Amino acid sequence: MPVLLKVEDQQLKAFILDQKLVPEDKLKKAEEKAKKAKRPIEEILREDNLINEIKLAQLKAYILGIPFIDLEKEEIKPDILYTIPEPIARRHNIIAYKKNGRELEVAMLDPSDLQTIEFIRKKSGLRLLPRLTTPSSIKNALRQYQKTLEAEFGEIIKRETGAVSAAIQEGEDHPEKEELQKMAEDLPIVRIVDTLIKHAVLQNATDIHIEPSEKEVVVRYRIDGLLHDAMVLPSRVHPGIVARIKVLSNLQLDEHRLPQDGRFKLDTDEGRVAFRVSIMPTHDGEKIVMRLLHENPKGFTLESIGFLPDQVEVLQKHLRRTTGMILATGPTGSGKTTTLYTVLEILNKPEVNIVTVEDPIEYRIARINQTQVKPQIGLTFANGLRSIVRQDPDVIMVGEIRDTETASLAVNASLTGHLVLSTLHTNSSAGSFPRLIDMKIEPFLIASTVNVVIAQRLVRRLCSEREKYFLNEKEIGVLEKELKMDRILEALRKSKVVPAHASFKNIPFYRPKPNKDCPDGYKGRIGIHEVLEVTETIKSLINRNATSDEIEEQARKEGMETMLEAGFIKAAQGITSIEEVLRVIHEE
Repeated sequence: MPVLLKVEDQQLKAFILDQKLVPEDKLKKAEEKAKKAKRPIEEILREDNLINEIKLAQLKAYILGIPFIDLEKEEIKPDILYTIPEPIARRHNIIAYKKNGRELEVAMLDPSDLQTIEFIRKKSGLRLLPRLTTPSSIKNALRQYQKTLEAEFGEIIKRETGAVSAAIQEGEDHPEKEELQKMAEDLPIVRIVDTLIKHAVLQNATDIHIEPSEKEVVVRYRIDGLLHDAMVLPSRVHPGIVARIKVLSNLQLDEHRLPQDGRFKLDTDEGRVAFRVSIMPTHDGEKIVMRLLHENPKGFTLESIGFLPDQVEVLQKHLRRTTGMILATGPTGSGKTTTLYTVLEILNKPEVNIVTVEDPIEYRIARINQTQVKPQIGLTFANGLRSIVRQDPDVIMVGEIRDTETASLAVNASLTGHLVLSTLHTNSSAGSFPRLIDMKIEPFLIASTVNVVIAQRLVRRLCSEREKYFLNEKEIGVLEKELKMDRILEALRKSKVVPAHASFKNIPFYRPKPNKDCPDGYKGRIGIHEVLEVTETIKSLINRNATSDEIEEQARKEGMETMLEAGFIKAAQGITSIEEVLRVIHEE
């Protein structure tokens, strides 16, 4: 009998009835439910607790003619486990657990995933023997990656954690200030915090999340825009870690009820890093998020951060102007500040006086006068901007236009002979005009001051080793249901990334190809942008309160590439993948 690769619902149902594992009436109800939900029957059987997941997996293994393995209590040797990199194991639910010479036994949920089996076979040079397992087995094995990560990166943490005594006595809500001070200076705690920071810097993390729960503390790093679990620590070290970070950030040690924000800097092997710290009380204790900012960033250019040649041309034209506004828009973490700092570097010349008001100052730039907002003493964006205008500036950067007062002052500054740079929280470039109108700015003032609006997102870059492929008819059909593919094709042809006669069937695109050096298939990020130039026609649309859709449509007619089109251009260039572009751009 040939070995099957997948168990069909009817086969499974027949074997379940034959072995009397589920009563016939209940199985019939589960089948109806599965059909209605368009889901496999085994998912419904597991959800409704009609069959034990081990029994179900054993039955499937029997039908498929492959062995079953239960890894729930198995400790896998790290050198065998790491034959398959964690991102691949997690994404494809496949675990390496046993090795005999040139043979590698792997536990899987889907033995029909031949592509993954072949990929691992090529990378490891071993013959793979697939075994069926349960979701709980896979979860247990994935937790062991975390343990080996701790062993590899955090041997110090393990050792020092054992040296930390229980911080809070029975019945005590919070330790006294003196006790917290002592904890913060405790050598094991100092080493734990230093190690967490060192690992984050080594892994190019942009944020560290330290999240308490009832029995443990989860540490997560944001790398290339996505959060990854780094390690789990016992809850007893949490008060000490919080105290240590409060001391570093010069925050109140004995304040546990209110949020606090602070900053500190450290010299690392990778250069000087500034840490922006946010502490927020939660039910299980204080949660910490630290944003990492490298103080000596390599000099960026508009091209290096992702702007297309046509977009650079538009921006350069408006950077030569001495009045008006340049706005960068997008959600938090979309790279707006980096774009504005890059623009400031271009404008930073001896004959130009540049003054900024920011919250916070993310990077220090020589010869630029940067002011930090301090609302607690009355130094707001609006008050800072009022004072800046009296500092004889040529260029003003306002970190963010958050309210009517700041918007009004920024508009007035641009009307009185200054070039103003700022950011706005809107999803598209055209959406910034209705946003300013919401802030009570008259349309005629917006039309006469705003020169150009940039909207942006960050996409992950593919590693140099990537997989080339062509879209098939089915994939093109799926994309056409969601996107205006004819417009995207027109933009690809116009940008000369593809030949003038190209169609989607013959344009090569690229997928991530994970490997040992690049486990996700992605490394680093780059911006995708749309640059909306406020032309005479756009001004007339703003003056008559046109919708953002009408403004965007006109801008497209005048040659603007949308973020989606810019993303597809980068996908066709092999810089990123279509999946990554669609992940960051949420089409309405």
